[in-house]
Amino acid sequence: MLKNRVDREIKTLYEMTPSGKKVCFMTGASGMLGSEIALSVAGQGYTVFFTWHASEKRAAETLEKIRWISPESQMVRCDMSKNQDIVNAFTAFRKEFDRLDLLVTSASNFFRTPLPDVTEEEWDSLVDTNLKGTFFTMQEAARIMRKQLFVSRIITMTDISADLVWRNFAPYTVSKAGIQHLTRIFAKEFAPVILVNSIAPGTVTLNADKEMESEAEMVKKIALQRLGDPLDIVRTIIFLLESDYITGQIINVEGGRLLQ
Repeated sequence: MLKNRVDREIKTLYEMTPSGKKVCFMTGASGMLGSEIALSVAGQGYTVFFTWHASEKRAAETLEKIRWISPESQMVRCDMSKNQDIVNAFTAFRKEFDRLDLLVTSASNFFRTPLPDVTEEEWDSLVDTNLKGTFFTMQEAARIMRKQLFVSRIITMTDISADLVWRNFAPYTVSKAGIQHLTRIFAKEFAPVILVNSIAPGTVTLNADKEMESEAEMVKKIALQRLGDPLDIVRTIIFLLESDYITGQIINVEGGRLLQ
């Protein structure tokens, strides 16, 4: 009886919000995986406001696709390594939307950094974009979400490299491990009004810049004997959107790569 009454009260509070349509703020939606995530979130009934940095053309193509599903969706340029850019992006967001139901942090910088020759510039480029940018994005989102009268969600995108030792990628893997720790910190700090979880993909596509194994060599290390697909990540996001008793978790979507 008590649970039913609480559910009714939550539903009433949800319906009292100025806008009835769910809204997602997403970083990094112009890449292959990011674009698929943005489209899937729009398909779940969200208006999507996303950031882009390096490629306006790819971002515009993504927005065009999203608007077939969610016409009110928008994009804004943002350098995730600069906190002022993040603040400006949220200022633009607040001018258009009166609620925030979901944050997805997908923006990420990635390139090789062999030891012992990592430069300060390389470190800053990777750690500032990936870790610092994610932190201040989560902070801005939480300032909105914690005041709302309904449960909202944050999903960070990390990497199974946080649990592996990759040669030549120290700043990148450190940044991803840091994001996973931030995920737990935010989950504890803002429960129960914000559910905060992380998805750590394995190899979804091979990147020649990694200069690691070939596809055949990589597949041998994966228990399920195939590379990942963006759909594998999308399904996990939908699972988290439908779940209301999961927070502070790192969900590895890697086909058994970590079983090695």
